[in-house]
Amino acid sequence: MALKFIASEVGQGLRRNLSMTLAMIITTAVALGMLGAGLLVAMTATASQAKYDYLNEFRVYVDRPISLEDPDCADRCASIRHQIEATDGVESVEYKNPDETYEEFVELFASTDPVLVESTSPDALGSRFTIILADPTRAEAVAAELREVPGIEVVHGQGELVERVFSVLDGIRNAAFAVALVQLVATVLLIANMTQIAAFTRRTALGIMRLVGASRWYTDLPFVLEAVISAVVGAVRAVVGLVVAKSVFLDRVLAEAYRANLIERITTADILLLAPGLVVAGAVVSALTAWITLRLSVRY
Repeated sequence: MALKFIASEVGQGLRRNLSMTLAMIITTAVALGMLGAGLLVAMTATASQAKYDYLNEFRVYVDRPISLEDPDCADRCASIRHQIEATDGVESVEYKNPDETYEEFVELFASTDPVLVESTSPDALGSRFTIILADPTRAEAVAAELREVPGIEVVHGQGELVERVFSVLDGIRNAAFAVALVQLVATVLLIANMTQIAAFTRRTALGIMRLVGASRWYTDLPFVLEAVISAVVGAVRAVVGLVVAKSVFLDRVLAEAYRANLIERITTADILLLAPGLVVAGAVVSALTAWITLRLSVRY
């Protein structure tokens, strides 16, 4: 009997305030959708970090006179190596003498550009340091510092690309979280307003129930469930919206980045992994908001 009454009250409440219910569903869907988008971007940035292991590599070429004078890196070249190793952010350093550098050059271009290989003499390339960074996002700062080291001729790296990609991902994530925060505030206010209006329209019946011995939890529960149901429906719509946005919009926008292997692909499985958390978050926030509103501002 009690469950039947509560279900009846919830159904009547949702139908009676239909426009408010729809507004709350939409607002909740937008808030949780943007929160989910921000979390997806954060997950993608974290997963993409592994892809940049090869981008945190620098190739530092030593001046040719030093390369020819000190091919075994025992004198002036050793001094350069020491300065490189002392640079903040450098994790490891590997040295290749001019002969090894040329052999690598031949192996790399023999099949793709044999004319270039034939026209390049063995003494055209100097020695080289291959540097691995501990943090690829500091690539440009390390490159700038290395360019000031005497005896270094060229610094090749892709730090600018790394910083640009992570900067874009950070910007998208921060924007999504900002919109989610604004929408969350709007959702909380809407839930509180809807709860107050619903309780006000049924204040006489609820007052009578309280007089005949009904507990406060018993009279409050329908309002809390109304808010929870609306929020859960909004959360489901948010998950569906993320799946649709991924297929229709996101996959097209990031197609080039995916093909270039710049970032980890966002999959439907990633969205479904977030779905339970979004649903639970929506239900908990709506339930707490409705309950606190009833306790603080509604008397019957």
